Amino acid sequence: MTKVWSIPGGVHPEENKSQSLQLPLGEIPLPNELIFPLSQHIGVPAKPVVAVGDRVLAGQKIAEAKGMISAPVHASTSGTVTAIEDRTLPHPSGLSGPCIVIAADGKDEFADFDACENYLSLDKDTLVQKIRNAGIAGMGGAGFPTAVKLSPRANQPIDTLIINGTECEPYITADDILMQTQAEDIIKGTQLLAHLLGSPARVVIGIEDNKPQAIAAVTKAAEGTVVEVVSFPTKYPSGGEKQLIQILTGKEVPSGGLPADIGIVLQNVGTAVAAYEAVRFGKPLIERITTVVGEALQTQRNIRVRLGTPIHHVLAEHGLVEKKAMRLIVGGPMMGYALEQDDVPVVKTTNCILAPTKKELPPPSPAQACIRCGMCAEACPASLLPQQMYWYAAAEEYDRLEAQNIKDCIECGACSFVCPSNIPLVQYYRAAKGTMRQMAIDKEKSDRSRQRFEFRQERIAKA
Repeated sequence: MTKVWSIPGGVHPEENKSQSLQLPLGEIPLPNELIFPLSQHIGVPAKPVVAVGDRVLAGQKIAEAKGMISAPVHASTSGTVTAIEDRTLPHPSGLSGPCIVIAADGKDEFADFDACENYLSLDKDTLVQKIRNAGIAGMGGAGFPTAVKLSPRANQPIDTLIINGTECEPYITADDILMQTQAEDIIKGTQLLAHLLGSPARVVIGIEDNKPQAIAAVTKAAEGTVVEVVSFPTKYPSGGEKQLIQILTGKEVPSGGLPADIGIVLQNVGTAVAAYEAVRFGKPLIERITTVVGEALQTQRNIRVRLGTPIHHVLAEHGLVEKKAMRLIVGGPMMGYALEQDDVPVVKTTNCILAPTKKELPPPSPAQACIRCGMCAEACPASLLPQQMYWYAAAEEYDRLEAQNIKDCIECGACSFVCPSNIPLVQYYRAAKGTMRQMAIDKEKSDRSRQRFEFRQERIAKA
């Protein structure tokens, strides 16, 4: 029996999960046009392998991985490539980026998939390559390429595999409905991942106790296997990678480190299913379950939606009343981001589309001066000092921010949630971290330029 540990901080926002669970998992008609950003994952954007005018089939690779930390992109229906151009990306910045645009032909013809019934007889490198070729990236977080996580270094023996079914963000129930409807596939995917990691001693699926139907379904599917299903008290953000590891193992991931450094790999339940479907049926990642919710919609539910589907098409199929919608949010109210326009597509990491009314999600009050109450520090699940980081971020004192371990901030929004002064703390941290990343890139370029100059001077001196 796994002991459940507590985590520091955390908050209890209103869950709002029942709205999207009143109806069964649904589907919507295919749109006329689909948009596929080349960057739907952490790492280097994919490289197109099709040209304008090409006809493609559902499941056909249209962009290949470029480098180790990258993931290919596949067409989600049949049609013709009409453009490879910059389109608005589903990203907090609202910036544009390279996308492949496909006009659907309505036939929805599929490419041939390489199914394998006895997939566990294949060697591990082949299995990992199948997962990589299927374009699978983390479906519950930032979209880290799954094949990379499944290839830990030789000096990182893995003794624990954790499958994340927590889904702690308000409104979102995509993983919940997946666990209720595909529990057996989740167990098969979990067993596959455990096999690839060398059969770790512990294999655990963690689920918050506010999902009784999901817990029952997954527990039943896990009977007779080494997979243990553990439920624990609901608290946001228990679903964070480091937080869930601490809850289920009592271990803390070192600052700046990775779970693999302490012998742990964590994957989302959706990722486990996608990996299983990739090796068993040869199916690439071309669809996902997404929660469509908010009182500005006439229909609220979870749907299985093809990647590349424009969000405005999803909203139209759910009866969006535009005059009632205060804003559109991708993700939940805590960690999601507002959309400037609704022509961006559903991508691998789109777990929720939220269309709240003004009454449902009021606009934030104007920020006031910090009163040094310390509530943000009490709420921080990473045991950081949000108040101190806010001052340094506002003053652009990046060296001091780094000393405060700002890189360990998971941007969960708990500090902003409890702040009585309504200071948008997370926005300051995100901006500061973006600036710091750019400064590091610029410094690396500068160092390389200096080294080239010094080598050139040495060659001239020797000549």
